[in-house]
Amino acid sequence: MSSFKLKSEYKPAGDQPKAISALVKGLEAGTRDQTLLGVTGSGKTFTVANVIAQVQRPTLVIAHNKTLAAQLAAEYREFFPDAAVHYFVSYYDYYQPEAYMPISDTYIEKEAQINEDIERLRHAATQALLTRKDVIVVASVSCIYGLGSPIEYQKVNLKIAKGEQMTRATLMRKLVSIYFERTTGDLSPGTFRALGASVEIMPASERVIYRVDLTGGKIAKIEEIDAMTRKIDAKHDALFIFPARQYVTPKDVQDAALADMEIELAEQLKKFNAAGKILEAERLKRRTRQDISMIREFGFCNGIENYSRHFDRRQSGEPPYTLIDYFHACAKLFPDPLRGVASKGVGFLTVIDESHVTVPQIGGMYAGDRARKDTLVEHGFRLPSAVDNRPLKFDEFRERVGQTLYTSATPGKFELERSGEPVSQVIRPTGLVDPEIIVRPIVSGTPRTVLGNYQGPSLVDYSGQVKDFITEVEVVTKRGARSMVTVLTKKMAEDLTTFLIEKHIKARYVHSDVLTIERIEILRDFRKGVFDVLVGVNLLREGLDLPEVELVGILDADKEGFLRSETSLIQTIGRAARNVLGRVVLYADNMTGSMERAIGETSRRRAIQIAYNKQHNITPQTIVKRIHDIVGDIERTRKRAITELAKLDTNAFKGDKAKLIKEKRRQMHDAADRLDFETAALIRDEIHTLEKAKVKS
Repeated sequence: MSSFKLKSEYKPAGDQPKAISALVKGLEAGTRDQTLLGVTGSGKTFTVANVIAQVQRPTLVIAHNKTLAAQLAAEYREFFPDAAVHYFVSYYDYYQPEAYMPISDTYIEKEAQINEDIERLRHAATQALLTRKDVIVVASVSCIYGLGSPIEYQKVNLKIAKGEQMTRATLMRKLVSIYFERTTGDLSPGTFRALGASVEIMPASERVIYRVDLTGGKIAKIEEIDAMTRKIDAKHDALFIFPARQYVTPKDVQDAALADMEIELAEQLKKFNAAGKILEAERLKRRTRQDISMIREFGFCNGIENYSRHFDRRQSGEPPYTLIDYFHACAKLFPDPLRGVASKGVGFLTVIDESHVTVPQIGGMYAGDRARKDTLVEHGFRLPSAVDNRPLKFDEFRERVGQTLYTSATPGKFELERSGEPVSQVIRPTGLVDPEIIVRPIVSGTPRTVLGNYQGPSLVDYSGQVKDFITEVEVVTKRGARSMVTVLTKKMAEDLTTFLIEKHIKARYVHSDVLTIERIEILRDFRKGVFDVLVGVNLLREGLDLPEVELVGILDADKEGFLRSETSLIQTIGRAARNVLGRVVLYADNMTGSMERAIGETSRRRAIQIAYNKQHNITPQTIVKRIHDIVGDIERTRKRAITELAKLDTNAFKGDKAKLIKEKRRQMHDAADRLDFETAALIRDEIHTLEKAKVKS
């Protein structure tokens, strides 16, 4: 049986060995919830990878956005190159849910654009969970949304073997029965084509072609072919093919579902007519009858997911099947008798990354979805059963995931209440120490100048907090380092930036109204030293890694609220933790509870790291990190792509644009397989340009 084999040039160091041991012991003892409190730069992902390698369980890692999930998936693939590490996020590039706004009598139809590559990666994840044990799936919160039954999905997979008696027609009928589509052109995932006595198949989860040669009424050979070069890469004695859709419905189940839909429609029409809602009744009857006819004729209709309760044979209010059910199926298929927890039916591990953000996100999904669906049902756009096409409620999620590790530098109240004392990982193997914290007053008692609409102690009190900050900035700038400062509103950020520039200090601001690409350019210029002070409202974004920052100023630090909570203060203080001279100045006239806790926690971590450095004779050094110019990389990639296009066009393809487009598609899919979606998007744009040129010619 396959197993997790961790490969890394690094060995656990600092707090990592102790953290790994504590987490593993907790899991083996059956502890339900554990929290890993790890500071930025302490190697939390490496610690979790070591835990997975020791407990040998399939693992679900949940992140709060697609980008972070992709980064984590790439890291786990490096740690476990021989395991099945998959990426499972929403497959929509664009999604506008169906909605109705009664006030303006506006109905908004569902619009969606499915990303083919992400859909393929989702198939790969579910198939891996039903075929092997060494599986890590890094997912966004889409993992709590409805998915087809793993029982039906597994039940109808098609196995073909060399020497098996089968005709070409029989094989094609079987492929159609598991939702593959026949084509005469190029194959895409979930399609097949017939060529003489052979059938070529591209599974929904791969971009390779399997050619099945049926000679003399039996399967003579099975070949694996490169989709682009047509080179035979391997020969197989047997082949498993999973359905091309994750929603699988046998004919008898479909008939029963349609009958239930008819009954539900009749009951709802009766209620509407009794209440005098003639318009709603007519609207619902027309929509539902049309959908039933489409499903009966073609097996599908737009918005079929709204009838998922009937097709899953669930009762009203029962939760839908989700990716988590596939983990339960995996645990049953590959039980581990050595683990006590596995014998209780929970044979997989759940890791919630950045739990202080991800846990509330999971908890908030159900209510918003339910409110939208209730409105649709009330006004006759959907049957009442549509509300059961939904994400899991938080309690349902908790019931299903079993043992859970929460990881965060600032764990939330929920995880701390359930896990008790967190497993601490505050020592950085690099020796870097948390920054020194200084508290200074906001007001100096002299007249103040007010900029913007800010009420209360002046933001730009030149004789108070801003004057002091400018004095600090001048010292830092002379050393060639950078400074950051956070304020409370966008207007304050803009006004302070203007004020600093008037005092001959090079400054720029960043807030949510600044476009994404412009933000990237600003951060690049900041690191390069084009300007010296970065002003922001919320500079807590994941991945804001600026080792050149020596000084962080937090203005009006005693204004309790989201931006000055304990969690926000700790995260902001951490922005100065990449520089050996890092310092943070909190400007406040009162010591708030959030400030006391943030200062206390930072001081605790600082003392631990200093003691560790002294014991191991470590001299901390500021991180030296290449300035990763994303905008420049994009531009360089475009220029390189243009050059490569010219080479391909003139050399390999001799002006054959169709072949060139085919090659570019292969490159695009390869990039997507590596989770390098930026490169994939660039190549996609090139393909669009080529296709337009082909049409014109």
